[in-house]
Amino acid sequence: MNRLVAFYDRGVEIAASRIPESLALFLLRVALAGVFWRSGQTKVIEGSFLSINPSTYDLFASEFSGLPLDPVIAVPLTTYAEHFFPVLLLFGLATRFSAGALLVMTLVIQIFVFPDAWWPVHSLWVAMAAILIVRGGGLFSLDALLARVRTQ
Repeated sequence: MNRLVAFYDRGVEIAASRIPESLALFLLRVALAGVFWRSGQTKVIEGSFLSINPSTYDLFASEFSGLPLDPVIAVPLTTYAEHFFPVLLLFGLATRFSAGALLVMTLVIQIFVFPDAWWPVHSLWVAMAAILIVRGGGLFSLDALLARVRTQ
């Protein structure tokens, strides 16, 4: 039994070390970024560089009418945020800030747009963002590279 416990403890030690954790944080950054990037892509004209689809304004005025912002403000704010923060997350630049911004967006969506989506969807997004806020981007991020450069 002691050998089994020692084997388990060694596995935990390896899994919790910096490189496996950093790989997991990288995958988490990619996953959360992908969710918001794909959402942002639905709001722009296909093949354009962030040209907002006019139908997005109608969507925000009807289906997302619970938002406390006028669609004229909410559409560009949301569209650009859903592109900007995922790119930062992908590169691991300002990871904690970017994850925090996406967390705020998730909470706004949860409260004002889709209040019934907590358990199946938004709870996962909140958990992913929270882990990135607490742990940062890991070794495989520009944040880590910049931290190393600053300490030299």
